[in-house]
Amino acid sequence: MTAKWTRDQMAARVAREIADGMVVNLGIGLPTLVANHLPADREVLLHSENGVLGMGPAPAAGEEDYDLINAGKQPVTLKPGGCFFHHADSFAMMRGGHLDLCVLGAFQVAANGDLANWHTGAPDAIPAVGGAMDLAIGAKNTWVMMEHVTKAGDSKLVPALTYPVTGLACVSRVITDLAVIDLAGGVAKVVEIVEGLTFDELQARTGVPLQR
Repeated sequence: MTAKWTRDQMAARVAREIADGMVVNLGIGLPTLVANHLPADREVLLHSENGVLGMGPAPAAGEEDYDLINAGKQPVTLKPGGCFFHHADSFAMMRGGHLDLCVLGAFQVAANGDLANWHTGAPDAIPAVGGAMDLAIGAKNTWVMMEHVTKAGDSKLVPALTYPVTGLACVSRVITDLAVIDLAGGVAKVVEIVEGLTFDELQARTGVPLQR
């Protein structure tokens, strides 16, 4: 079986790159795990588009407060100084360029940074835009955290999107269960590969040309 990072290892890899003092939105799904891996001595303000700023890690079992949730309806904790507010104010933060980073899930990412993460276009699929379009374009940096291939084995990194677009040329880094890849100028450059996987093996599982 091919070597892979677990979901928590992927989250820890993302957390390692988040600098002290950043304001960060963690998207629904995989990205929410990043909150559990941020070092306690690093001040990172976590934002959720439903109107929360200053979230902490997930609550311990039995300590959940369902009046305090993130955009994915998961219970969260609030750090000292954290606050909650109207979602219109939250979207103003997103659209106004006040977020240093957003980490989103995705169905597809194109080599030029185009993002598709709200709908597969399938007739029976349930579209879920949420704040993804505002985040992808409004944040100063947009990263994607996703599995490298679909259940059918198709690469989620593609030459051009075949799913409905969320944002154009907005993704600068992709963190998958196989690698960390930076996107710039239409070039996909490998930053790190999971231990036990060669560059050629990674390329064989990737739908776009990779550079070392």
